[in-house]
Amino acid sequence: MKSWIEKHPDLWEFIKFNILSNVSTIARFVMTWIGTAVFINALKILSPFKFLIFDYTSEGSHGLGGFLTFLIAEVIAQIVNFFVQKTWVFKSNADFSKSAPKYAVLAVIIVVVNLILPGHVTNFCINSLGMGSGVASTIATVVNTLLAVVVSYPLLKFWIMPKQ
Repeated sequence: MKSWIEKHPDLWEFIKFNILSNVSTIARFVMTWIGTAVFINALKILSPFKFLIFDYTSEGSHGLGGFLTFLIAEVIAQIVNFFVQKTWVFKSNADFSKSAPKYAVLAVIIVVVNLILPGHVTNFCINSLGMGSGVASTIATVVNTLLAVVVSYPLLKFWIMPKQ
């Protein structure tokens, strides 16, 4: 394995990027469970909430509590991902004061795209291609994931966390 890694360092870095991105996914799940327990179940912050592109007004969205849960979980996940990628994947010595704001911009773009794109992809799959909702949702998730990887990996490697 060590020999293969030495022969293919860029491919190994890309593999680590994808595998270690799951650390932030775990953080997102944990924070979602905590947020649900606190904001939704304990504090009952369930009033409908709508702001710009965020719409937590439907029955199952849990209103403001659902929004706060999502927001906090996503912020924590992105903070975790920043340090994981910088330290373990790219082993970057880029200046924190320069790389962190760039990463924040990337994270906001990815979060907004992840909120908007699935609805369009799902609708296209169902209405134009005649797929069932389960398959359409799965395809939307795959498209979101691939887009996030295609956009974030090169930006992290060459712009946000370059080795100096």
